[in-house]
Amino acid sequence: MTSSTPVGTPTSPIPIPSSIFSPQVMWTTIGAFSLIFLGAFETLAVTTVMPTISRDLDGQSLYSVAFSSSLAASVIGMVLAGQWSDRTGPAKPLIAAMAVFTVGLLVAGFAGTMGIFIVGRFLQGLGSGALIVALYVVVARLYPAVLHPKIFGLFASAWVLPSLIGPPLAGVVAEQISWHWVFFGVVFLVMAAGAAILPAVRVLLDQPITVGEKSSGKRAVVWAVVAAVAIVAISLGGETDGAFAWPLAIAALVIAIIALRPLLPEGSLTLRRGLPTTIVLRGVFAAAFFSTEVYLPYLLNERYGLPAWAAGLILTVGAVSWAVGSALQGRLPESVSHSQVVVVGSLLLSVGLATQFVTAYFMLSLWIAAAGWLVAGAGMGITFPRLSTLVLSHSSSRDQGFNSAALSISDAAGGAVAIAFGGLVFAAVGGLTNGMGFVAALGLAAVLAVASIPVALRVRTR
Repeated sequence: MTSSTPVGTPTSPIPIPSSIFSPQVMWTTIGAFSLIFLGAFETLAVTTVMPTISRDLDGQSLYSVAFSSSLAASVIGMVLAGQWSDRTGPAKPLIAAMAVFTVGLLVAGFAGTMGIFIVGRFLQGLGSGALIVALYVVVARLYPAVLHPKIFGLFASAWVLPSLIGPPLAGVVAEQISWHWVFFGVVFLVMAAGAAILPAVRVLLDQPITVGEKSSGKRAVVWAVVAAVAIVAISLGGETDGAFAWPLAIAALVIAIIALRPLLPEGSLTLRRGLPTTIVLRGVFAAAFFSTEVYLPYLLNERYGLPAWAAGLILTVGAVSWAVGSALQGRLPESVSHSQVVVVGSLLLSVGLATQFVTAYFMLSLWIAAAGWLVAGAGMGITFPRLSTLVLSHSSSRDQGFNSAALSISDAAGGAVAIAFGGLVFAAVGGLTNGMGFVAALGLAAVLAVASIPVALRVRTR
């Protein structure tokens, strides 16, 4: 960052809100909550109906690609939104992100082949990645730091209702009508949420913006594209015959790491204390949790014989405990530091995901799996808002976009890489033939959860 330039016409200062529902930010809060709500619904719905979609489109072999392509595309969206937000503010990236996400929903809904469906998922990822970064910058620009834990806690609570109705509703729609309507139905709701947040967009368009010039915006976008292609290549490694699968996946992983390095704060790969470690920890948490989330309903559907709507109910358990954990962390006294909270969160995540591995290996009761997922969700709930708050505390107005993008990139890339390698180990040990594919994929996720503990111990509160 070498210089700063004011952008826009100066206006009178915006009154500082005392609550996330103060009049000056109320519609911002409602609109942002609604967009997070819809993103949560779509995530849970797709995870629930994906076994049905893969069978209908004859795309079982591309099961993991349907997830990793979306997450990989979100990396590109995050970088674009981060660069754009630092240059002009978050208003225009926010509008563009909603438009791209909506197009992705339509493409996936109309898909008649797995290839077209993956294109739709790619566009959804591109839009959702840009959306979350733009919303983070909106929070940084319009809400004082003291309200950040509360607004991020509210974002987490936006998962509660989708977690209660999303999986069973998506399952019923897929089985009684068509899985296509799981995507079509969300389109109209995104439009309504966009209308709710328009007042915030108008305010941000009028705000003076301080722009910091980072290394090279164009180079960052190129690296993001390279990283996204490499992440998808890891998933496609499972489609390569025999001895070439793992070398291709490992080579793609190396390329992805090289490409991600300039998109993250300096010192991230060496776990430097402060901002770098905070961002890396977000990626490790996402890798462990979301790779488990992809295979858990699949396990219950294939090995336990549950219908899609019933298998999806376990996602409800984790999402509710996530929301409860987020609400509780926002009420902890200031004497409890961010670093203490994230260590507890990593321990809860490790216990919860180890339970899923043991359940799959010994085919234990579904109640044990549900209890473990409850614990894992609580670990994510208390940790994610604190990590978001920590990142903004390490950011100035000139690098909020870059740092918010880096946090989201770590989140998405961690999840995408773990899901991709989960697909590789799933196929390598037999896939659906003997059930050991689920054991291997869930075991990998449990190892990642345990690896989060030493990283959490390096987090430093600013």
